[in-house]
Amino acid sequence: MFENRLTKKFRHLRKQARQQGISCYRVYDHDIPEFPFCLEMYGDKLYAAEYLRRHGMNEEDHDIWLDQSLQIAARVLGIEPDQIHQKLRRRKSGREGQYQKLGEEKEFFNVEEDGLLFKVNLNDYLDTGLFLDHRITRKMVRQQSEGKNVLNLFAYTGSFSVYAAAGGAAEVVTVDLSNTYLNWARENMALNGFTDPQRYQFIAADVLQWIEQAPPNHFDLVVLDPPTFSNSKKMNEFLDIQRDHVRLVNQVLQTMKPGGVLYFSTNARKFIPEKDKINAAIFQDITRQTMAFDFEGKLERLCYRIVKP
Repeated sequence: MFENRLTKKFRHLRKQARQQGISCYRVYDHDIPEFPFCLEMYGDKLYAAEYLRRHGMNEEDHDIWLDQSLQIAARVLGIEPDQIHQKLRRRKSGREGQYQKLGEEKEFFNVEEDGLLFKVNLNDYLDTGLFLDHRITRKMVRQQSEGKNVLNLFAYTGSFSVYAAAGGAAEVVTVDLSNTYLNWARENMALNGFTDPQRYQFIAADVLQWIEQAPPNHFDLVVLDPPTFSNSKKMNEFLDIQRDHVRLVNQVLQTMKPGGVLYFSTNARKFIPEKDKINAAIFQDITRQTMAFDFEGKLERLCYRIVKP
C-alpha cells in the first residue's frame, strides 16, 4: 500500500520538479495513516521524518517496520540506503521548535534552488535549514527586490535574504534571535557571493524588542515569518501570534515606506487575521498563490500580502 502510493506520487512530482529545475521537494506527507512519514528529497539524499504516534508496537517490531518502510522508500525513490537521514518528530502547528537541536553530527551540505545555494543539515535540527513550502514566496521576493531596502524578520537561516540579495536589493537586513541561525544565514549569503557589510546586515535580537527601535519609513519590502508561539529565555516576552499579530504587524508597517509591501506568514492552523485593526491599504490572502506543487492539499501555513498606505 505504501509502496504503491509513494510510486504514484513520486512519478508525478519528479516530473514537475525536473521541469522546474528543482532538486529539493517533498514527496510524501502522511498520505496513509499507517505510514506517518514526511519524506523530502534533497538532491541524492532523503530526509525521512516519522511523526510521533501511539503505534502499539514494541520497540523491536517498530524497528523492523521502520527499516522495511525505509527500504521501500529508498527503492522507489532511487536513494542509496546510506543516504537516508531519519528522525522522529512531533507534529506542531508552528515553527516554534526550529531552534531545538537534536544531534551533533554536523553534516552540512549545499543544495541548489532557483540557481542559488543553501546549506542544509538533515540530522542535527528539527528542521533542515530550508523551508520548502515557501519556494514560490521566495521567488516573489526576488522579483520585487531590485533597488529596495529589504527586512527579513524571524529570518531563521536567511533564505529570503539570499533571494532578496539575488534580486538586486540595495540593502538587506536579517534579524533573528539565534546566533546559530544568524551565522547560518550569513554563510548562505556568502555561498552566493553576498558579503558586502554595507549592504547586508545581520542582527541578533528579539524581534519584538528590536522592531520598537527600528527606523521608521525605511524599508520597501519586509518578510515576517514568526513562530506560532515562542517563550525563549532570550526573549523579553512570550509570543502568541494570534494574540499579538495586530500589534506586531502594525509595528512592522511603521518601519516601511508608503506603498511598501509586507509578506506575513504563519503556521498557526486556526489563525484568524484581524484585518480591521491593521493599518493597511491592502490585506490580501495569497496562500493559494504561494502553494508549491509538492504541497498541494497539504499546506499548513497561511501567507498574506500587506501594503502600507
